[in-house]
Amino acid sequence: MSAPFEERSGVVPCETPWGRWYQTLEEVFIEVRVPPGTRAKDVRCSLRSRHIALAVCGKELLQGKLFDSTVTDEGTWTLEDRQLIRIVLMKTNRDAGNCWMSLLENEYAADPWVQDQMQRKLTLERFQRENPGFDFSGAEISGNYSKGGPDFSSLEK
Repeated sequence: MSAPFEERSGVVPCETPWGRWYQTLEEVFIEVRVPPGTRAKDVRCSLRSRHIALAVCGKELLQGKLFDSTVTDEGTWTLEDRQLIRIVLMKTNRDAGNCWMSLLENEYAADPWVQDQMQRKLTLERFQRENPGFDFSGAEISGNYSKGGPDFSSLEK
């Protein structure tokens, strides 16, 4: 169990050599550790629909084809405390069944346990949105939750 589910934030992080990444129904977050004292002018970040490239002081840290598509003009990056770059990507497909298996197509995959926890978290997030006002703080997902869990949209209310 390399990455615990963080109950308060709902984050299931996937650790990488350069930092970590995690996701919600709508967004993918990437946190990259950089040398202390890094300045924004040292950072080169390119965010496209299916591609990302990040270099600091001329050294490539992250580059490749994203696992799935994102909304290009809604992607952002920030440099925090001159030692952490936080990238936020908006998913194009925003349903619970769209749980990214890895950050890039063939790199930074979540191990099976972490992937399972990510899928459970996204399914719970979906249920919370579909049922506003219900308290899901003690809820636990079990059973068929893969691909976003069962579809209750066809049931009459």
